[in-house]
Amino acid sequence: MLAKLLFSEQFAFSKGDSVVVIGLGRFGSSVAQSLMRLGHDVMGIDKDAESVHAWADLLTHAVQADSTNTMVLRQLGVADFAHAIVGIGTDLAASLMTIMALTELGIKDIWVKALTTEHGHIAQRIGAHHVVHPEADMGERVAHLISGRMVDFIEFDDGFGIAKIHAPTATHNHTLAESNVRGEFGVTVVGLKRANEDFQHAKPETLVLPGDLLIVSGSTHRIQKFAGRK
Repeated sequence: MLAKLLFSEQFAFSKGDSVVVIGLGRFGSSVAQSLMRLGHDVMGIDKDAESVHAWADLLTHAVQADSTNTMVLRQLGVADFAHAIVGIGTDLAASLMTIMALTELGIKDIWVKALTTEHGHIAQRIGAHHVVHPEADMGERVAHLISGRMVDFIEFDDGFGIAKIHAPTATHNHTLAESNVRGEFGVTVVGLKRANEDFQHAKPETLVLPGDLLIVSGSTHRIQKFAGRK
């Protein structure tokens, strides 16, 4: 579930791109399944025969192989893939050696699941283009949801966020122009969802009613301040 929640927020691949997912544990298999559902060709690689067998009929290809061996990956045609995701669970050495092998093959877009902050830093130094910290990212997400009036929240690397929040009392029965959300709080209301009605894009004349949900964007601390407004 964790990987599924993070997947749509972090992985942005063009439809139909080929992806190799290395490590078919909980994280890797969940990401691979999501990629298949979105229409991508996916090759799953794992050193464990049982994991490969479990996913053989669910992925485009599933192969038992040593991902740390550049020659093996080359023979499997991994060099032809547009993206690679290294989701190896607990073996730090195998994760780093796999990244080096992928770099040697010239893969242009390498993602890695980091076991620790240090792992992530090393991964980037040796060739990973993107680092995912599943547990830390989800912990941050949950903290924001619990501490404020947010229904959902996504934070990006630069401190910018997008949130779905219950409309603060101060905005009730006012248009967005009247409540001056952007000037007062420094956040932008992108849209509004009212029960049993279609989503509507925000305009200055959009009227906010009690019970409405607002989609807002801005810096994380400003969104938190706005979400907690009474």
